[in-house]
Amino acid sequence: MQFDLLSIQSGSEARRGVLQNHRGVVQTPAFMPVGTLGLVKALQPADLDTLGASITLANAYHLMLRPGEDLVRDAGGIQKFAGRSNGLVLTDSGGFQVFSLAAMRKITDEGVTFRSHIDGSLHHLTPKRLVDVQEALGSDIAMVIDECPPGAAARDVVGSAVARTTRWAKGCIEHRSRDDVAWFGIVQGGVHEDIRLQHAAVMSELPFDGLAIGGVSVGESRADIDRIVRATAKMLPTHKPRYLMGVGTPEDLIRGVDAGVDMFDCVLPSRNARNGQMFIPGGTIQIKNAIHRRDFGPVDKNCPCEGCQTVSRAFLRHLYIAGELSYHRFATIHNLTYIMRLMADIRSAIEAGEFVREEFLGRYVGVPTPPLL
Repeated sequence: MQFDLLSIQSGSEARRGVLQNHRGVVQTPAFMPVGTLGLVKALQPADLDTLGASITLANAYHLMLRPGEDLVRDAGGIQKFAGRSNGLVLTDSGGFQVFSLAAMRKITDEGVTFRSHIDGSLHHLTPKRLVDVQEALGSDIAMVIDECPPGAAARDVVGSAVARTTRWAKGCIEHRSRDDVAWFGIVQGGVHEDIRLQHAAVMSELPFDGLAIGGVSVGESRADIDRIVRATAKMLPTHKPRYLMGVGTPEDLIRGVDAGVDMFDCVLPSRNARNGQMFIPGGTIQIKNAIHRRDFGPVDKNCPCEGCQTVSRAFLRHLYIAGELSYHRFATIHNLTYIMRLMADIRSAIEAGEFVREEFLGRYVGVPTPPLL
């Protein structure tokens, strides 16, 4: 995998770059739609091509449990298995999912023992096992396993989690065997800035292809998220891609880019679409609200997505209220189109030297902008 940093915005940390391997090219800053089981819910492979989703995220934990990494390997890898001929796939380790099982798992320095949320079967996930799983999946980019403590975790708990995350990261590096799978390390540290910076320094010394900021948006305030992301990103190597995990509101993306982040993922645009929330310039609408019952215009007249070009808010509300599956596809495509257009606008602005955080927040989010921390 190769990452080329093309420019850094004057007066900001915003970066413009290109990430590529034998399978494709990703223009950064980039948003990765989440297809936990290999494909974004309600969409088809061709929809992702139309959206310009040159990289998507799948989850190694879920694929390991069902259908199993061996089946995916025998199918030719996750891309072929999911019917995609274009684009890269990043696989998350599933560490967050495992640690969210609280009562169903046990953590040791060797790894995590947990019971499947599907059938209760017992599994032991170690750094070596995780490498074997993701190499079998044929990931383009693979994430190490990490320990993600809650946002309100005490300092000593966070410190122990960071130490274990470092130990596991080294185990992943030592066990990897495929040159065509890039590996990203994960920086943890909760809201404790000194621990974050120390961990960023340690992880930056390890031979990873990129580095991620993990453990944000797990209960912290927006001010803490902004502070931690900005401070951590500055400590990461300039020549490697920087990835902010699990953050994906338009405001979060704009702030993250301004802090120097190159890659993002989040289920929010697609999940919220399925639950009736659709993005529009300056905010969102709830399609189920009665105000849309006789609104025969599109969700967004300037949006090029299939739904906005063919059906009205009234019809989408009708589909949603009736529980029709076609609503999910229309709404998911719309929200992801909104996010992809935002990222394209950001890239163009950085190229022109015109990216200004406050202007993008006003245009896409419509909220007052607090000063930089």
